[in-house]
Amino acid sequence: MRVVFMGTPDFAVPSLKMLIEEGYDIISVVTQPDKPKGRGNKITYPPVKQEALNHGIKVYQPSKVKDKEFVDILKQLNPDIIIVIAFGQILSKDILSIPKHGCINVHSSLLPKYRGAAPINWAIINGEEVTGVTTMYMDEGLDTGDMILKIETKIGDEETAGELHDRLSVLGAKVLSETLNLIKKGTVLRQKQDDSQASYAPIMDKNLGNINWNKSAQDIFNLIRGTNPWPSAFTNYKASTMKIWKAKVIDKDSNLKPGTILDVSSQGISVACKKGTLLVEDIQMPGKKRMPVHEYIKGNTIEKGVVLGE
Repeated sequence: MRVVFMGTPDFAVPSLKMLIEEGYDIISVVTQPDKPKGRGNKITYPPVKQEALNHGIKVYQPSKVKDKEFVDILKQLNPDIIIVIAFGQILSKDILSIPKHGCINVHSSLLPKYRGAAPINWAIINGEEVTGVTTMYMDEGLDTGDMILKIETKIGDEETAGELHDRLSVLGAKVLSETLNLIKKGTVLRQKQDDSQASYAPIMDKNLGNINWNKSAQDIFNLIRGTNPWPSAFTNYKASTMKIWKAKVIDKDSNLKPGTILDVSSQGISVACKKGTLLVEDIQMPGKKRMPVHEYIKGNTIEKGVVLGE
């Protein structure tokens, strides 16, 4: 089976490795253009490109995959199947019609829930207990194609988006392998998505991590996990931005204004919420690295009674 693989970030790498290990004929990899990264703006390869080059696989990096010039290249490659995982561009009808076995997508949610760019983050932010990976035939919609296989997994009570991302990337390779075996055998059963059950997971932005203390401690705890490692949850402490990396929910209400620091100890910073109390355990202040609160307060002061977010 002649495969064109389209993917860009770390999430897609385990699936590419699986295809290599299982002996698929990967005729090319398509990924996003190289981008500057870090303080030095050093040009960096996408993770999928680096993995492809490690195995001598031809790499294409079109700025717009829909351009006729690149569509013609894909037609000349004549793949049996195109596999798409977190590629970052929408495929045109012309591309979708090229491979005889279609274009297969590996999506990190249990479709039709959480269509869109950030399903892992939003599943945690919204307090879901279960998520998973779905393979589907791509169509012209946004994650609307017929489903093939799903694998479910429980979200850990304290699991962050970064940790869940890594687990689902491995799970994605597993479900893709099973999906391709069904395609080769001709035993695929297509299942249409129930659009009435669909929800959308929009792209993340930096402002999303701004904590609203008028929410419950549980909701804020979920936001902290769902925005870790990016864009991260944060609040204002006096005139400084305090990033919050780790916390836990305390089932204890307060009559004080939400956001008020109730106590500061070696255990952490207790903060009043609309419902319950949040115990902040790991923070990052401007110019400093992430650290536990008990380490930070050895040389710095966090004042009881200050209202965070003001």
